[in-house]
Amino acid sequence: MPHARFIAPWKDSTDKPVIYHCVSRVVDRRFAFGPEEKEKLRTFMRMYENFSGCRVLAYCFMSNHIHLLLEVVPLAAGGLSDGELLQRLRCIYNEPFVAEVAKRLKEYREPGGGELARELHESFSYRMHDLSEFMKGFMQRFTQWYNRSTKRSGGLWEDVFKSVLVEDGLASRTMAAYIDLNPLRAGIVPDPAEYRWSSYGEAMGGGPRGDGKKARAGLVRALMAHKGYEADARHWAGKVSKEYRMLLLVEGEEKLREGVGETGKGETGKGETGKGEVKVVRTGMRKEAVKAELAQLEQSRDVALGKMLRCRVRYFTDGAVLGSRGFVDGFFLASRERFGPKRKSGARKLRGNAAAAAGALWSVRDLQTRIG
Repeated sequence: MPHARFIAPWKDSTDKPVIYHCVSRVVDRRFAFGPEEKEKLRTFMRMYENFSGCRVLAYCFMSNHIHLLLEVVPLAAGGLSDGELLQRLRCIYNEPFVAEVAKRLKEYREPGGGELARELHESFSYRMHDLSEFMKGFMQRFTQWYNRSTKRSGGLWEDVFKSVLVEDGLASRTMAAYIDLNPLRAGIVPDPAEYRWSSYGEAMGGGPRGDGKKARAGLVRALMAHKGYEADARHWAGKVSKEYRMLLLVEGEEKLREGVGETGKGETGKGETGKGEVKVVRTGMRKEAVKAELAQLEQSRDVALGKMLRCRVRYFTDGAVLGSRGFVDGFFLASRERFGPKRKSGARKLRGNAAAAAGALWSVRDLQTRIG
């Protein structure tokens, strides 16, 4: 039986970010997504981002699962104006539908119709600024498109999506890197910048819409929210992009990683061609290229953390709450009723593949099995 979802007790705060790492897998974990499907996933993701008011900080679409680092921004005090509501609706509805809503709103604004206008607003706004509603709308819209295009019916996703509450700062920066390194861990590309359907790949390579501004803005927020940075692509150039690049760099010899990848289907060491075929690729950049780039950047990095991110880290998908010790203990105290009476503290030390981050990052769940 799945655990109840852990929602931040401060979800309505305008000062403390609420960030979640969300993961959803295709039923039977079969390889269902090629280039066309991944482009559609990105299109629908951006549509629901604009509709909901939530921010996608990082993402990666693989052949049989998806990752999103999502910031759920609270609704502004006073709610949405009629104009703001209509603008949001245009992100996912056609113009005739929006025109009809606009017509009804105008009628309800006549004397005595205030309650009707409020009810009409709430019939849409309850789906905004909400983690579950974002994921539900995004995943359902994609499923409808996918079923039509493949002439199938039924559910596409394996059970409900997983989510981990993530602290801003080191935890959100590490989680963003973990997400962007998915295609490298799977052996699909030698450099995460080469993977088009990820936040880093879109940020570095542009994209069909906005030249990657949305992706760069999201990563700025993931990396720098703890320092008060808003989601603004202009902050990406310079120090922010260089430090993130260094976190993603691969160190060591050029070789295939042995074992089973995150997909659970032996994807590691094989790259996708987009139609179910695979080809062997290198999982690392050339050692000489890494050294040259590090010298050019003139920075240093935590090698142990970088190596950790090239492994599957179960805490990042099953840990429920991830952050500093104070962050996790704070969540525990604010949600004390969710835990048994014998439990005295919230923070649990990271083990297995996550041991490199032990002491810096903590989880609310003490994962005892399959943590490596």
